[in-house]
Amino acid sequence: ASDVYKRQEQSGDKVKYTLFLQTGVVALEGETDNEAQALEIIEKIGNNANAAQMTMAEVVLSENEQKQIRIDKLKALQDAGKDPFEITLATQTHHSDEIKAHFDELEEKDVTIAGRIMTWRDMGKANFIDIQDRNGRIQAYVRMNDVGEDVFKEFKTWDIGDIVEITGFVFKTRTGEVSVHTKQIRLLSKSLLPLPEKFHGLTDTDTRYRKRYLDMIMNPDVKDTFIKRSKIITSIRNYLDNLGFIEVETPILNTIPGGAAARPFITHHNTLDMDMYLRIATELYLKRLIVGGMERVYEIGRVFRNEGLDTRHNPEFTLMELYQAYTDYYGMMDLTENMFRYVAQEVCGTTVIPYAEETIDLGKPFERLTMVDAVKKYAGVDFDQIPDTAAAKKLADEKGVHYEERHAKGDILNLFFEEFVEEHLIQPVFIMDHPVEISPLTKRKPDKPDYVERFELFIYGREMCNAYSELNDPID
Repeated sequence: ASDVYKRQEQSGDKVKYTLFLQTGVVALEGETDNEAQALEIIEKIGNNANAAQMTMAEVVLSENEQKQIRIDKLKALQDAGKDPFEITLATQTHHSDEIKAHFDELEEKDVTIAGRIMTWRDMGKANFIDIQDRNGRIQAYVRMNDVGEDVFKEFKTWDIGDIVEITGFVFKTRTGEVSVHTKQIRLLSKSLLPLPEKFHGLTDTDTRYRKRYLDMIMNPDVKDTFIKRSKIITSIRNYLDNLGFIEVETPILNTIPGGAAARPFITHHNTLDMDMYLRIATELYLKRLIVGGMERVYEIGRVFRNEGLDTRHNPEFTLMELYQAYTDYYGMMDLTENMFRYVAQEVCGTTVIPYAEETIDLGKPFERLTMVDAVKKYAGVDFDQIPDTAAAKKLADEKGVHYEERHAKGDILNLFFEEFVEEHLIQPVFIMDHPVEISPLTKRKPDKPDYVERFELFIYGREMCNAYSELNDPID
């Protein structure tokens, strides 16, 4: 069979059509003034082709034309007293994955599912549709003899993208696919806009980020990421709560933008007639709680930084900060390592995580390197042997590392780290003992005062967290 459909309509009121062979190869493209002309051409091709006669042809109009057709269908339903938008309650006894996982128990038993129609295979008086719910997809078999002629006639006017409720018994098709044999079907919500066409799906990055709801419909992995994110946050809370940490909420509107070096968003408090700032960090209020005797506190909340924007940086994002009295950065490293391991096991069921082209092993002890040792390992330069800033700048010139005039030796060490080291840090590694020049409000190492008690955790070449033994000397 050939399947005739079009991509995004581009030109006025013309009807575009594309003829595909069974192999998916484009056999013919064209456009006509109206749908009737297109169908006439399609029929002529089907009747005269050397291959078997075409069994299915579909002309899809522009998005605006499709929308109007769907609106007309909705109006017809409303005029008949069957407005789907009046429905406020639906039944859902099982999700798709539960039915597949427990087929032996559910075979021949009735279930009720609800979800969006994603594909449709029309075989006359019998149809197969794929229903997508939160947990996946399942096939439903809809036959006129089972649901009744009137319901089936109405069903045939529905569209891909509509949300339905189906009650029927569980069975397997001759090909072995777990399915639901429909006894009752009801339209719950009418989709007035078509989904992205099935051959190419939703691939445009800008559209995916601007229309996340559409991205989740068309790309199941995206929805899975959202669900995992929620489980990760729950697991972090469970882990910290079990260690005696208290979750708190601190003000979002601040009188000063403190706790980080970032450009803030500015708003105005009308009653007080004063400018205020959306917080760029939660740090300052959490430290005050430690001073007040809370000992162990954390907050998971939104922060706002009026800076760059790309697929990895958003001006508002979720940040987790925690503070603990009576420990140092070694204690915080142990806590962090165990937390990553715990969360991975809870959410993914394993501590070995495939990511991009790598496999990240969170089960092994995390490597710990000072920044000086990391630069020595990957760049072949020992900054312990660099006597001063002048020598560091000379070395940077030789290695082609760009620096600013204001930079001191510690700054240049950090530049070497960013240039030569970060990309190699695929497996989990703590980078410790940063230079004091790039670490304000951090406690100095007593035996090496040019360096501080600080660490960053790197995985896949990216910074996962940043921690310090906090400076508590008010004079320093």
